[in-house]
Amino acid sequence: MARLFGTDGVRGVAGQDLTAGLVLDLSVAAARVLTERREDRRPMAVVGRDPRASGEFLEAAVVAGLAGTGVDVVRAGVLPTPAVAHLTGELGADFGVMLSASHNPARDNGIKFFAAGGHKLADALEDEIEGMLGVPSTPVTGEDVGRVTEAIDTAERYIQHVVGSLRHRLDGLKVVVDCAHGASCTVAPEALRRAGAEVIAIGDAPDGHNINEGHGSTHLDALQEAVRLHGADAGIANDGDADRCLAVDSDGEVVDGDQILAILATELKEAGRLAEDTLVVTVMSNLGLKLAMKREGVSVVETAVGDRYVLEEMKRGGFALGGEQSGHVILLDHGTTGDGVLTGLHLLSAIARRGQGLAELAKVMTRLPQVLINVPDVDRTKVDESAPLWAAVRKAEAGLGETGRVLLRPSGTEPKVRVMVEAPEEEQARAVAEELAGVVRKELS
Repeated sequence: MARLFGTDGVRGVAGQDLTAGLVLDLSVAAARVLTERREDRRPMAVVGRDPRASGEFLEAAVVAGLAGTGVDVVRAGVLPTPAVAHLTGELGADFGVMLSASHNPARDNGIKFFAAGGHKLADALEDEIEGMLGVPSTPVTGEDVGRVTEAIDTAERYIQHVVGSLRHRLDGLKVVVDCAHGASCTVAPEALRRAGAEVIAIGDAPDGHNINEGHGSTHLDALQEAVRLHGADAGIANDGDADRCLAVDSDGEVVDGDQILAILATELKEAGRLAEDTLVVTVMSNLGLKLAMKREGVSVVETAVGDRYVLEEMKRGGFALGGEQSGHVILLDHGTTGDGVLTGLHLLSAIARRGQGLAELAKVMTRLPQVLINVPDVDRTKVDESAPLWAAVRKAEAGLGETGRVLLRPSGTEPKVRVMVEAPEEEQARAVAEELAGVVRKELS
């Protein structure tokens, strides 16, 4: 049986895969795993959501499940995922719940949990929650049922937190922010304005059904056009739950998560705030980032794909900065998870402090051409034991030398293998990737 939790909670089509019943049961199970019964108070949880229409009935199911299990619920309303994580820690809650499917279309939704302090759950805790599904529990009645309160200042608390983290204001910058018709529509423009920027907001009219539609970090065309139209210094794009940040420079050129990490790493190192002079990234980060960090005297630690694994390594090693090419950036001195609003503020702060454009700052690294081929309908379980396949990989790596690399990884959920190759020229990267894809088909079919 497949594991219910994916790399970022449980997701699916709302009402079909992610039903009210499943969400209620998961909430009850989470309450049993993540709370500790005390004499002086009931357990408490913070519940937030993005503006998807389905979030309304799913939120009701979560609240019912938690209160019916004896957990007091603080209903935070529509907020970014990192804001819910922050509030979970600030309010001293036993855990937090976020309803969102991030960058997915409006018909999807998801549920994820934060432990006390606002940290994502380890795999073992998620497995424990999953194992509790359907296990009978003692009914809670009378004065022991949880109470539900509406939080009225959650957005303000979060805005003050992210703006207060800046060391240099954004005065003089004109910025376009694309909120993806998602959870950052209120907080992102306001945070940028309070930090001193002139702000043009787009993708800021959620109706419950248009989240991520033609806007946000997965659809940058609208932001590129708006930056050029308004003559802005830069553009910032969040995804639906605002845990990602991508950017475009004044010419509308994309600045991806790797480039943002490179800029922030050099900023923190210069300020003496980059713990152990180390950056944590995933195996999918561009080789150009690693070469740039080597030149800047920054060590790079790699993890498996997923910002949760980046965070685990950061906590283990006491590191301050990490993230993914997709724009999940974790500034651990200021937050416990990827935070698109926080990242955008700190990126723009670097522009303002240095008095240089984003295009100039992004030159700290050169992205190497990256070609990814998904090879379907193969036996991904045989990857590790295929000697001919790994012989082909070693041959390809030898040919690329230090200016290229090969990454071969089986899909975690589908019968496919991903072949990624980086090289100085795209033609070379594509040729090597296609050759290796052929070996995968031959050896694993």
